Amino acid sequence: MIKTALTDLIGIRYPIIQGGMAWVATWQLAAAVSEGGGLGIIGAGNAPVDWVRDQVRQLKAHTTRPFGMNVPLFSPFAEQVIQLAIEERVPVMTTGAGNPTPYLEPLKRAGTIVIPVVASAALARRLERAGADAVIAEGEESGGHIGSVSTMSLVPQVVDAVTIPVVAAGGIGDGRGLVAALALGAAGVQMGTRFICTDECIAHLNYKESIVKANERATLVTGVSIGHPVRCLRNPMSREFESMEKAGVSEEQVVEFGTGRLRMAVVDGDVVNGSLMAGQIAGLVHDIVPAAELLARINGEAEALLARMAAWAQPQEVTS
Repeated sequence: MIKTALTDLIGIRYPIIQGGMAWVATWQLAAAVSEGGGLGIIGAGNAPVDWVRDQVRQLKAHTTRPFGMNVPLFSPFAEQVIQLAIEERVPVMTTGAGNPTPYLEPLKRAGTIVIPVVASAALARRLERAGADAVIAEGEESGGHIGSVSTMSLVPQVVDAVTIPVVAAGGIGDGRGLVAALALGAAGVQMGTRFICTDECIAHLNYKESIVKANERATLVTGVSIGHPVRCLRNPMSREFESMEKAGVSEEQVVEFGTGRLRMAVVDGDVVNGSLMAGQIAGLVHDIVPAAELLARINGEAEALLARMAAWAQPQEVTS
């Protein structure tokens, strides 16, 4: 068993957090991940507070293990969702797309472990000083909204910048990725794309199969022109989006074109017109399995690899 500062902090079996993906990370997936030994996360996205409240209560009814909620701070309902987390005593809160400093004290007072997503060492330092319990260093290989620094570069710099546990995210989908993250100094990993391809994820089968069929060059980044870069799979929609940006179409037209596209993919299964948000790890995803099986597989791969690596590092004999 791999025990780290992250497993100790949250009380989970495996040092693996499921990403809080909008439309995808519902209570069904979160419950399966938490029951399987990881940290399941409800993705609040831009959803209204009543929907999120129902998700939290459903999740509580289906697991007694630690779970979490993610809220992007650009959501118009962010403050209401955070207040809901306080009222419902959500064990773990992850935040993204903004600085959660104003919310840290009330969340921690309620007993919630707060783990913000960061894209820089500077923000990680600031959030540690403000009271964050850990941070998620997310590289540009991730799916959905991304930063501009790779995971391999970002994680060790964040590790060096703070004393709290660091979770690596972006481009991680198997036991090798977990071991690599540990080698960089992280206390665990967050995975999003890999958890889409699990039985319990409510995403449409067409979406899941698009990820399974993907290769290492299957993604592109759109939204750069409006300051919100998003990584997704190449399809007619994302290529048209890319062409519009290159042609210098106005921000209003770009925003209008992109609105509602994720729901088309996740709920309707429209893989032509929908936004298939996925990370570069998509090329490593080859099957759709139960979440618990995936967690056990990744942990087993990591343990086996760590054992082999220990054998490689033989002490050298010292000769006089």
